[in-house]
Amino acid sequence: MIDRLRDTYHDYPRNFWVLVGASFTDTIGSTAFRPFFALFITQHFGVGMTEAGLLFAVFALSSFVGGILGGAMADRVGRKSIMVFGLVASALSSLMLGLASTLSAVLVLVVFVGILSDFAGPARQAAVVDMLPEAKRGEGFGVLRVAGNLAWIVGPSIGGILAAHSFLWIFVLDCITSFIAAIIVARAIPETRPAGATSQAHESLGRTFQGYGTVLRDRVYLGFLAVSALMNLVYIQMYTTLSVYLYDVHGVPANGYGYLMSMNAVIVVMYQIWLTRRLRPYRALSLMALGTGLYAIGFTLYGFVGAYVLFAVAMVIITFGEMIVIPTSSALAARLAPEDMRGRYMAIFGASWVVSATLGPSAGGYLLDNYNPNLIWYLCGLVSLVAIGGFLALDVRTRRRLAPEHAGEVEAAAL
Repeated sequence: MIDRLRDTYHDYPRNFWVLVGASFTDTIGSTAFRPFFALFITQHFGVGMTEAGLLFAVFALSSFVGGILGGAMADRVGRKSIMVFGLVASALSSLMLGLASTLSAVLVLVVFVGILSDFAGPARQAAVVDMLPEAKRGEGFGVLRVAGNLAWIVGPSIGGILAAHSFLWIFVLDCITSFIAAIIVARAIPETRPAGATSQAHESLGRTFQGYGTVLRDRVYLGFLAVSALMNLVYIQMYTTLSVYLYDVHGVPANGYGYLMSMNAVIVVMYQIWLTRRLRPYRALSLMALGTGLYAIGFTLYGFVGAYVLFAVAMVIITFGEMIVIPTSSALAARLAPEDMRGRYMAIFGASWVVSATLGPSAGGYLLDNYNPNLIWYLCGLVSLVAIGGFLALDVRTRRRLAPEHAGEVEAAAL
């Protein structure tokens, strides 16, 4: 075990591990406050989930704007400065959110927190692509997932202890961890933007943002994002409607759902790197279809079983699906991007998540409230099958573009 960990460490450059450490540090803070944000709103301001749900929607849309701005600036200014700015600004806005005294002030601040929390995201993803050779990018994004899941194990536990004393402390913790991450990036990570992309700094700001037009004309990339968004409409149910369904229909208490989510995180920590490494030889879009197939099985199973042990089995199946899908999709999005537009391509890639995060919870909640609650899981299976067909069709269409000998044709294919 120790030898395997040592080999994994030596497989990646030092700068990458520093970035992973900074990301882990920042995620501890965000996972300490985000699970308790709805509770903070409802208890601190005496409102219901309707108001809290509105704030979540505003946050999701603001995150989309932040990713678009950050992606363009990562290509224009560079990865490092955008990551540092995003982390510092996010730290300050989070602290201000904890100090807000009225709900209207929270609404305004949520806009800024949403924008700034995702502002550095495309720069971080682009930096991973810059640092690693193509063959290791999938594994690299897998390592980031492991770090993120470790943070999810630690962060909410710390957040729960702090929230029991005062909600303000969870925002203070998020502020501190973001500042620490900013210092790590500023002092220990050099600029990673490829030399061939430095021409972005000399073009006008308007022309930088016009580059998004190139992304939006890349029909293969947009097809990939559309199918991914469809798949993520299913995946997002794990974090939204599943807990309510298990409680209302099967009487599973909140801690029972919590155990399922903890199991999910532990499996990712234990097996993500191992699995991603063994799947490296296979075509990315075929892997996307395989992972979505596991989603179809796992989510549909919730509509047919009633025993807690089978709920756990379904979660294991879904977890292996996400361990295939999430790092593969990030690496594939980067592979489809021209070198000088990685930040903007990764920003649009993040937008597909925003679409799913905005539409998925409301659609799932509507089905859960107005129809047979099992219907949502049957529909998850059907939507997953449609997404599988989409990925397989894209696999046939993109084999030439994604072939190693045609790597230099990516930029031309995007035009």
